[in-house]
Amino acid sequence: MSEASPKPETTANAEMRRYWNEVAGPRWVERQAMQEARNVEMLAMLLQAAAPAPGERVLDIGFGTGVTTVPFAEAVGPTGHLTGVDISRPMLEATQRRIAEHGLANVELLLADAQVHPFPPAGFDLVTSRLGVMFFADPTAAFRNLLAALKPGGRLAMAVWAPVAENTHWKIPFEIAVRHLGEPAPQPPNAPGPHAFGDRGYLRGILEAAGYTAVSIEPRDFHVRGDSPAAMAEHVGLFGAVQRLMDEKRADPATRQAIIGETEAAFAAYVTPDGVRLPARFLLVSARRRG
Repeated sequence: MSEASPKPETTANAEMRRYWNEVAGPRWVERQAMQEARNVEMLAMLLQAAAPAPGERVLDIGFGTGVTTVPFAEAVGPTGHLTGVDISRPMLEATQRRIAEHGLANVELLLADAQVHPFPPAGFDLVTSRLGVMFFADPTAAFRNLLAALKPGGRLAMAVWAPVAENTHWKIPFEIAVRHLGEPAPQPPNAPGPHAFGDRGYLRGILEAAGYTAVSIEPRDFHVRGDSPAAMAEHVGLFGAVQRLMDEKRADPATRQAIIGETEAAFAAYVTPDGVRLPARFLLVSARRRG
């Protein structure tokens, strides 16, 4: 592992670093197995679309606990290389353990902000991310920085969340939380956060302004997986829009428990013989650097 030198950063970047190091990162690592099981269908779709090939050099943005890092590193093989970058030390340390367990020698992990980190110019065949790019303070600058890291003709392949309204696993608990707590405080349009790129036109504009060509944004339906309605309901109280709303409104323990309880009851309708399967949608994004 290496750490980037300190860089000037905006307030939003500093806030995201705090959130992923002090709040979400530790919670995520504590529940690593459950977290990673949720989106296995999404990962399979992303891997197929990104098509990493032996010998390629890959840049993995927001690698989290390494659930993308391992399959991409294995796909490029010992003649290829993967560089991962994340701002969360707890997640990076979890990924280090995972890399060691798999015996991978073709991986470098960076604790850095991908928006400003000086990556090797034209150093990568592929830039990829699974849900790790929606938190940039200046997304156009960030994607311009990532474009410079791609070789001419190199490709971008990433997964980002579609809007809350298109994701049952977010929509149900958020509506329950709003009934108890009221609407969240107004936020700037497309503020950094999980659903910052739900607006397809906004995302396309960012990528084209950053210099990408052949931009494609395709909605993909899948199922968020879980073992039980109770476990899935607990999750929404710890991460994402419901957690943020409860914190913003300083919800008392009884109200928090009511929201989680009602969510669990609603999720019970989605139990299958293989566990809970909640309808979800992400956007599969691909683009290229001009050759």
